[in-house]
Amino acid sequence: MKKRLTLAALVASSGMFSTAYAQSSVTLYGVVDNGIEYQNGGAGSVVRAQSSGLFATVYGMKGRENIGGGYAVNFQLEQGFSGVTGAATVATAAFNRLAWIGISGGFGEVRFGRQKKPEYLYMNGEMDPSGVKSIASPINNFQDVSVRANNAIAYFTPAFSGLTGQFMVAMRDSTTKPTNGLELYNTVVRYVNGPFHATVGYERWSNAEGTSLQKVWRAAASYKVGAARFYLAYQSERQDDNSDKVDIYQASTSYTFNPFNVLSVMYGYAHDRSGQGNNAQQIGLLYEYFFSKRTILYTAAGLIQNRNQAQYTLDGTQYSGIAVVPGAYARGVIIGMTHKF
Repeated sequence: MKKRLTLAALVASSGMFSTAYAQSSVTLYGVVDNGIEYQNGGAGSVVRAQSSGLFATVYGMKGRENIGGGYAVNFQLEQGFSGVTGAATVATAAFNRLAWIGISGGFGEVRFGRQKKPEYLYMNGEMDPSGVKSIASPINNFQDVSVRANNAIAYFTPAFSGLTGQFMVAMRDSTTKPTNGLELYNTVVRYVNGPFHATVGYERWSNAEGTSLQKVWRAAASYKVGAARFYLAYQSERQDDNSDKVDIYQASTSYTFNPFNVLSVMYGYAHDRSGQGNNAQQIGLLYEYFFSKRTILYTAAGLIQNRNQAQYTLDGTQYSGIAVVPGAYARGVIIGMTHKF
């Protein structure tokens, strides 16, 4: 009888440990995006192999542990690299893109560490069909912002009737001046109701030297009609030293012909508010063919008309475009493939 009880206790204990183990998970993931690109900035053309033309080429890991009571501990580490050379995007950083830990529950989620600012984590997907990626996106080419923050504390609210909010502050450290206090704060509110999406965000950021302050307003709305979605977006950037004073307007649409073929068209206008007349406009095209849920063949193209001394170039998702002659056209096209694992 005692042996039977002991065996039953062992079986029960084994089941308990198995259950506890099942409540934790770690996922290794990555994206490889490589292509061949042509660009011309007014002083000649280049043809080159490029990585991260549509999606950033990265590897990383993320995990979640349920700790009971409806709470979970979460983390994510992510590093960018070149798919054509294998070199790290930032050689001195083990995880240059993401390195955070946090806790989630009925109250929402809190994260601590290096992470994307809410204004870009949650808003980019609402701004245009590309998610503000590739040479096809005017906002991607016209904006002058930083996407991530160190020493950041972010809070994400639960959804209330389609309404969510995201808030972040980032602390200074030994690499900034001054070395303590707040370096930035960022807030986003998003509303989703069926086919209608709307979002607005604000960021206030001080540079590492403590000599200049940038303020960024963003707003976007989109509506889905059948196989098409239509987008309107606005971005305002103001640097208090007047080095950045521009308003960006964009209208775009995407059309899903079938589960395999999606075509997006984007038009954007950058209005120089400094009085110098360094304006620009762009038309962008993005075609995506889905071999599967993980593999995409794509073509992205962009044509920028710079005016006066404007020198906007065609930036990939994780690389910079070539130098452009002031006031010249910038044109380019890339054919690439993305695989997610």
